[in-house]
Amino acid sequence: MKKEKAIVLLSGGLDSCVVMAIAQKDYQVCLLHVNYGQRTVTREEQAFKDIAEYYKIKDILNVDIGYLQKIGGSSLTDRDMSIPENKTDASIPSTYVPFRNANLLSIATAWAEVIGASKIFIGAMEEDSSGYPDCREQFFNSFNKTIKEGTKPDTHIEIETPILHKTKAEVVKLGIELKAPLHLTWSCYQNEEKACGVCESCKLRITAFQQAGYPDPIPYLIPISWKS
Repeated sequence: MKKEKAIVLLSGGLDSCVVMAIAQKDYQVCLLHVNYGQRTVTREEQAFKDIAEYYKIKDILNVDIGYLQKIGGSSLTDRDMSIPENKTDASIPSTYVPFRNANLLSIATAWAEVIGASKIFIGAMEEDSSGYPDCREQFFNSFNKTIKEGTKPDTHIEIETPILHKTKAEVVKLGIELKAPLHLTWSCYQNEEKACGVCESCKLRITAFQQAGYPDPIPYLIPISWKS
C-alpha cells in the first residue's frame, strides 16, 4: 500500500533530523529546506543535503527567503548583533527570528497543497526553544486552523509536532533509538567548521547529550566532558 506524502521541514539540526526519522516510518517523505540568511547557512544546507542523502529522499524543495535577513531583528541574521551565550531571564533572546516558523509553514503548506501531502512535520520544541513564541502549541493549533481556512475545500493538511513536549535529552535518546544520523546534524549558531560550544544552541545540545548519557558525534572548539 502506497504511503501518504508528508513534508518534513529539515533545517539540518538535531531536532528536525529526529523528526525526519519519525516521519519516514509511516510516510513518503518530501523534504523542505529554507535558507533565510542565517550565519551558518552554508553548514546547515550541507547538513540538510547529507541527511537527505542518508535517507535517499528524492522529493526535495530548497528555498531561499533572504528577505528575513533584510527584515532583521535577529542575531542569527544580523552580524552586527552578538549571539548570546547565556539566557538569564524569561525574555525572548535575540536569536529569535521574527515570525520565522509562520514563513516556513506557509511555504510548506503551499507545496503540500500542490503535491497532495497530508502532513507537515516540524521539529519545534516548547521546553528547549528559548521561549520563542512561534514554537508554542497554541501557535501550531492556530496555524492548523489557518491552513483549513486558507486552502481548497478538498485539501486536508495538518501540522505534526512529535517532539513538541519532549526534552532535548529525550530527543537525543529517541534519535539514537531510531538510528537517526545525528553525526550529520549541525546546531551551532555561529560556526561552520567546529561548533563553538558556547552559544545557547550548542549549550542546549551538549547538555542534552550529557543527560542522555551519550557523547555528541560532532566536533567542538572547546573540550567537552561527556560523562552524564
